[in-house]
Amino acid sequence: MSQVKERLEALRLDENELRPRRRRWWVLLAGLLILLAAAGWAWRARAALAVTEVDTVRPTVRRSLQPGAGAPLLTASGYVVARRKAVVSAKIQGRLADLRVEEGSRVSANEVIARLESADYEAAVASARARVASVRSSIESAQARILRAQAELQEAERQRRLTDRLADELIASVDARDIARSRVSLNEAAVAQARADRAQAEAALVQAEADVRYAEAQLQNTVIRAPFGGVVVRKMAEVGESVAPIPPGVNISTSSGAIVALADLDTLEVEVDVSESNVARLGDDQPAEVVVEAFPERKYRGILRQVIPTADRTKATVMVKVTILDKDANLKPEMSAKVTFLEASRADAATAAPDAPVVLVPQTAVVSRDGVVRVFEVVDGVTVRTRTVTTAPSQQNQLHVTSGLEGGEVLVNRPPEALKDGDAVRVKGQS
Repeated sequence: MSQVKERLEALRLDENELRPRRRRWWVLLAGLLILLAAAGWAWRARAALAVTEVDTVRPTVRRSLQPGAGAPLLTASGYVVARRKAVVSAKIQGRLADLRVEEGSRVSANEVIARLESADYEAAVASARARVASVRSSIESAQARILRAQAELQEAERQRRLTDRLADELIASVDARDIARSRVSLNEAAVAQARADRAQAEAALVQAEADVRYAEAQLQNTVIRAPFGGVVVRKMAEVGESVAPIPPGVNISTSSGAIVALADLDTLEVEVDVSESNVARLGDDQPAEVVVEAFPERKYRGILRQVIPTADRTKATVMVKVTILDKDANLKPEMSAKVTFLEASRADAATAAPDAPVVLVPQTAVVSRDGVVRVFEVVDGVTVRTRTVTTAPSQQNQLHVTSGLEGGEVLVNRPPEALKDGDAVRVKGQS
């Protein structure tokens, strides 16, 4: 019995030895919990870093591929110009004595805008008029000579008749009769000469009057008038400068002699260059929308006026002119502008049978990966999945999706190269 007790005593553990072992166990358990928490935090941080921020777009659903009334067809750039414009110069060379306009001045048709020095032309007019007065005096003198010669001729004829009767009665001699007849011939010649002098004076009068008209026209050319009503858009000369006629085809920006540039702002239109491949899409009276860069928030209504019947081979474009229908004072010539041509309204649009729905997506949402055309659909706003689609060309940077989409999906716009099916995403603008 005593031996059994001794053995049990030998197997008994001391409480002081058990306490350190229990402490080590709790330390190991606490460390393991800390390691697990750190791993979970690291996993969450890595998952957070793997989220891709994306932009999204939605497909557009139409009843027809053809654009409806007012839908944009194409856009072209150009400049605002005045259909009616002119560079005003003098018809003769001279020095500018008076200039009555500035840039921005509004003038009416035939209004005097400038004058040249005209003293020499005024003198030429006075000289021509004096010549006319002199010639008219010569005509009057020739007429007086004609009347006097005719009177003398009548007297000579009376003397000749008397001498002929006396000679027949043998009262007057033959010599007296011959003298009377010679006197008649001399007076007839005097009448003819007086008439010739009058005709010469009348011809001189015609020339003198023509000289007067020419001198007056030259004097009138010193007065420069507006050819039509409009606004002075550029002043090219000052008082005291010499001006001259501008021949056709001269580049006014590199030449001198012009006085002002005038434009009729009521005839403003836009000239744009349209690609040769798109000209066939435009028709007569095609509606358009005009936006100038100076006022991008303002839109003007326009209508196609003319397609120039020749192309620019260097740019492969055709010039098109668009009339602005609701112009205002903000529009200025040479402003940069963009014209968006719109689909014209069709009379049968209301009665036409509805077409099958058409799904259009921006080209930026469609990518080709490994030869497969696909899009990335955002699911529940947190992940993406790939969808294979079939597309066909459309217009306005959009593709016609013939299969693969229904039209209500949210798609990733410009998907990154590394984006793949199942990746976590966050839509920009959403928390």
